[in-house]
Amino acid sequence: MDLGIKVQPYRQQLSTQELNEFIVDCIQDIKGKNIVKLDLRKLHDAPVDYFIVCEGDSSVQVRSIAENIQKRLKYEMGINASNKEGMMNAQWICLDYFYTVVHVFYHETRKFYELEDLWSDAVFTSYENI
Repeated sequence: MDLGIKVQPYRQQLSTQELNEFIVDCIQDIKGKNIVKLDLRKLHDAPVDYFIVCEGDSSVQVRSIAENIQKRLKYEMGINASNKEGMMNAQWICLDYFYTVVHVFYHETRKFYELEDLWSDAVFTSYENI
């Protein structure tokens, strides 16, 4: 049975920067909006090196973004999230890739939690909406 998934040979080593750029590309595939990468490496109390934060307009889009990230990383890079939370409600999905944690929000949920304000000392990189 052909599922239409193209499996690429796994790369030996993917740098954190390459991983982050790949994740952003996965988000843009599904038209995720307001993508921001927070570089937390210079903050002594940061739980990880990077947060990538984005949003969708509906819970269906939020779930689709998270599923696309997981699917592409697994099949194209051989990388699985070490943990994932929030898939059922799809208001705030968190995917843990060890040095990078991806936060996929429903628009209203993102405004409520203001995650970027909590880490305002981080170095921010914004990405274009496609």
